Amino acid sequence: MLLSREQTREVDRRAIEEFGVPSLVLMENAGRGAAELLLSLGVHGPVAICCGKGNNGGDGLVMARHLDNQGVRVQVHMFARPEELSPDAAIHWRIVMQSRIPTQIWSDRIAGEGRSGEGRSGEPSRTWSDNDLAKELAAAEWVVDALFGTGLTGPVRPPLDRVIAAINASPARVLAVDIPSGLDCDTGEPMGPTVRARHTATFLAAKKGYNNPAARNWLGKVHVVDIGAPIRLLKELRAS
Repeated sequence: MLLSREQTREVDRRAIEEFGVPSLVLMENAGRGAAELLLSLGVHGPVAICCGKGNNGGDGLVMARHLDNQGVRVQVHMFARPEELSPDAAIHWRIVMQSRIPTQIWSDRIAGEGRSGEGRSGEPSRTWSDNDLAKELAAAEWVVDALFGTGLTGPVRPPLDRVIAAINASPARVLAVDIPSGLDCDTGEPMGPTVRARHTATFLAAKKGYNNPAARNWLGKVHVVDIGAPIRLLKELRAS
């Protein structure tokens, strides 16, 4: 079964509103499932997890905790200010901070304009540049793309386009969370700068655009991860 962007949103909405599955539970299941996939692929670490401000970033934060629990060295790279995070992602951010998982907060000024953020101890960190980001990602065994999810409908704008460039330039293997950032969920075509993944952990079901042969260059191998949404919802979609 292939889901469109709107169908994916509808399954999430109905799971939450009609079946009473809390959105935090769906996020926890998604992140844990993606972490388990990475473990099955033989990850040793370090893992650099690049997170955006939305729920896709929240999935990445859950991944960080579960990988850390398994003794895998991880570092979270947050490309948003903590106060900008979606409500569910903000909860998992606090868990990551309390767990003292190493983090770097990058502001929206990452192209040599400077930024201030917090490290593992919560103390202000030094100014960063694109070169600093490239060095961080080059030191990782795996990079996790949790910047944007299936809801993205247009090109990734500066400065996050340069984050995608840094991910693609890294020698690390790349795992995309639900969809490579920049790829259109419905067409399978890049909308602009797009992450090129070796593996994609997608949720609920493969997406409509994944049927486009051209999408394979960006998706790598696709793995469907169960997030606990009632199977009845997918059966109803299939029958409609």
